[in-house]
Amino acid sequence: MRELIGTGVALITPFDDNGSVDFDALVRLVHFQIEYGINYLVVSGTTGESVTLTKTEKEAVLQTVIETNAGRVPIVLGVGGNDTQTVAEQIKQVNPNEVTAVLSVSPMYNKPTQAGLIAHFTAVAEASPVPVILYNVPGRTASNMLPSTVLELAKVPNIVGIKEASGDLAQAMEILRVAPENFLIISGDDMIALPMVLMGGHGVISVIGQGYPAEFSQMIQAARQGDVRKAQKIHYDLMPVIDMIFEQGNPSGIKALLHNKGICLNRLRLPLVPVDSSLEQRIEDFVTESSAH
Repeated sequence: MRELIGTGVALITPFDDNGSVDFDALVRLVHFQIEYGINYLVVSGTTGESVTLTKTEKEAVLQTVIETNAGRVPIVLGVGGNDTQTVAEQIKQVNPNEVTAVLSVSPMYNKPTQAGLIAHFTAVAEASPVPVILYNVPGRTASNMLPSTVLELAKVPNIVGIKEASGDLAQAMEILRVAPENFLIISGDDMIALPMVLMGGHGVISVIGQGYPAEFSQMIQAARQGDVRKAQKIHYDLMPVIDMIFEQGNPSGIKALLHNKGICLNRLRLPLVPVDSSLEQRIEDFVTESSAH
C-alpha cells in the first residue's frame, strides 16, 4: 500500500446556513488538498462528522469527492461502528474501483476486550473487498488497542495498517519496533506525527493538514527523506495552531480555520458547536500572521 505513505487528510463535511451538506464547499476543499500536495483523502471519518450524516448524505459526499478527485489521489473511506455485523454489511458495499482502502475505528461504547477487538477486526477484514486500516483512538472509543493486539491483527490477510491515535508515543514506538515491514503505521495525532515518522512511521492522517496542506505535506516528506531541520521548522511553526484547532474539539477548530481561509462556512451539526469568539480570533490571527510570511 505504498500509495498510502505520506500525508492523508481527514476531510471535514461542510454545511450551509440551513444545515445541509455544502457540496460546492466540499469541491473547493478537495481541490485545495490535491493542488497543495496531499497524498490521499479520507472521507467519512470523525472529522467529517460522519455520525451525524444520513446514509444518503454519506453516499453523496463520497461520490462528490470521487468525482472531484478524478483519480488524482487515493481515497480512504471511514467505515466503523460498535456492531460488528452492521460494519461487515456496510463494508461489503464498498466499491474497490472507487476506494483504495477503508479506515475502521475500534468499536466505541461497548468497550470490547483485546480478544473482542481481534475478533471484530478479523470479521471486518474478511468482509471487506478492499484493504483495511485499523483506527485506534481510545479518547473517543474508551478502549485502547494494545501493541500486542495490533501485531496479532497484522497477521490477518487484508489488514494493512493502523492509524494510531492514542497520543502515546511509546505505544506507537512499540508497534514500530516489531511490526512487519509492509504494515503501515500512520499517525492519527498531528502533534506527534513528526516524531512518529522519524521513528519509522509511514505518515499521517491529519486534521491540520487540510488547513495547511502544502506545509504539512512538506514536513512529512522532509522527515521521510531525513531532512530533520526542515521538518522541525515546519512542525514548530505549526505547533500553536495545532493546539488551537483541538482546544475546543474537532472539527470545531479546523472548521473555524477553513472558514477564515474562505473554503467553507463555520457550521457544524449538533451536538457540536463552533468555537467561542476568543479562540476564533486567535485562529484568525494565526492565519493572518502565517500568510504574511
